[in-house]
Amino acid sequence: MLNILNKIKRKSDDPILIERAFNFAKNAHQGQKRLSGDDYILHPLKVALTLADKKLDSKTIAAALLHDVPDDTPISFNEIEKEFGKEVAFLVEGVSKLSRLRYPKKYNLPSILTSPVSPRAENLRKMFFAMAEDLRVILIKLADRLHNMETLKYVPEEKQKRLALETLEIFAPIADRLGMGEMKVKLADLTFPYLYPKEYDWLMENVKEKYEKREKYLRKIEPIVKKILKEEKIIPLDVHSRAKSYWSLYQKLLRNDMSFERIHDLVALRIIVKDLDSCYKTLGILHKQFRPLMGRIRDFIALPKPNGYQSIHTTCFCLEGKLIEFQIRTPDMHDQAEHGICAHWAYKEKIDPEVQRKQFIWIQQLKNWQKDIYKAQEFFEGLKIDFFKKRIFVFTPRGDVINLPEGACAIDFAYHIHSEVGMHCAGAKINGKLSQVSAPLKSGDIVEILIDKNKGPTRDWLKFVKTSLAHSRIRKELKNTLLESLKERISPGKIAKQILKKQGLLIRQRIKKAPRVILIGGEVGISFAIAKCCKPQPGDEIKAFIATAKSASVHKAHCKNLERNESLHPQKIIQASWKEF
Repeated sequence: MLNILNKIKRKSDDPILIERAFNFAKNAHQGQKRLSGDDYILHPLKVALTLADKKLDSKTIAAALLHDVPDDTPISFNEIEKEFGKEVAFLVEGVSKLSRLRYPKKYNLPSILTSPVSPRAENLRKMFFAMAEDLRVILIKLADRLHNMETLKYVPEEKQKRLALETLEIFAPIADRLGMGEMKVKLADLTFPYLYPKEYDWLMENVKEKYEKREKYLRKIEPIVKKILKEEKIIPLDVHSRAKSYWSLYQKLLRNDMSFERIHDLVALRIIVKDLDSCYKTLGILHKQFRPLMGRIRDFIALPKPNGYQSIHTTCFCLEGKLIEFQIRTPDMHDQAEHGICAHWAYKEKIDPEVQRKQFIWIQQLKNWQKDIYKAQEFFEGLKIDFFKKRIFVFTPRGDVINLPEGACAIDFAYHIHSEVGMHCAGAKINGKLSQVSAPLKSGDIVEILIDKNKGPTRDWLKFVKTSLAHSRIRKELKNTLLESLKERISPGKIAKQILKKQGLLIRQRIKKAPRVILIGGEVGISFAIAKCCKPQPGDEIKAFIATAKSASVHKAHCKNLERNESLHPQKIIQASWKEF
């Protein structure tokens, strides 16, 4: 452990702070063990080392050493703040908040044939950003999950799949969005054997020899490429091979009929050159020497990926007619591709914020850059994030995440859960305390709805709900309540129509002599005509054919014309019924 600590201190600009945080955490976790049997302090040390390797600032590394102390020991956030200051305590508390976000215990493992993109996972990813407030909190959490995945074999079997799926659907995509390619690859590959063991075993049996053959071939190509470039006065700073990750490879095989022959970047040759001009010169030299494969030239320098990734990719026919992918980039581009947002902590010189904004188009522009980035408080203030200003993310008591518009209240939340929950909402508890149903919710709130079957929506609800779902359901229920009232008190259809008009709830339909309305799909308000072919009468079983978006024709349920239309346009047939006032 001391060896790891010394490595961290050597990479830090404040080794005294690091040692203080280590000793504090070690004493707090004294006697605690991991499931592996290791002393607990080994985990925060590994997390801190990952961040130190990425050149994070000392306060972030100190927070990494302390990140489990408040949750797993009697020590409070106030004590951490007193000992290490507000910034470190703020980061530790942020990590603790994110620890609340858990993948549900009940889940369906998606087929490996489809990439997991469930709405629940997307909401959880958004929730991470909405709750974190500071990117460094997310970086600590990613490093924390990496070490947990590296030791997943010690976790009880029933939890392994859930944690692995959570990692694949939540943490790996977050690393990708932050441009942290190396972290994304590690996390995804670590999930593979736990989620899809049969497919993983098959790949391991079939790919090892192919990797070895391709790497042997590239070792033969490498000196030839260096010689060609040298003759054109391009001296690469580095040339090395890059093997495709197991998870990414299997996904690509699925898209290519499981044919290894169609995977041209199983092992790619990466060429690092000094500057931008050299990138394009290198591309031209390679294409002059080796015939490029049409459609396989991708310029991510001119058109970077949304996460900031830049590189030129080209696939060429090389020796023996074999296809090889070349990746050409500068050192800064390489650092960005591997470490993403973390790469910026390594820069010693002033950076143009406009360039930075373009690299991470989905992150607010970082402000007030300083030459010494480690000590630039303004820089860290620029890392305060609010990616989803117009959305909030709140919890159900079971921990499910609900995505709502800013300003939404408990009524919106209730209708989002279920129409019946919204309709009979009688109150709400927010973070365990009784609250008004009209009170605006905030990201991170835990909301519990109190239900009374004898209560229903009121017109006042329409004044403070924000979602169209809640608004439409409330209006519908108010309309139904009014119709029921009219049924009891009024018989003439014309009077009913006048009252509905006054209430702003006019039903657009033809009112016949009989004081009845027709419900189409359980709804009123759709214009309709009685079909001339079968002329249904009150009491007949009926269905409606949706002729246009605003009108329908009503038929007897067994009308031959209707049956013919149903065979041609089944989606346009809808249930209908008679309803008396």
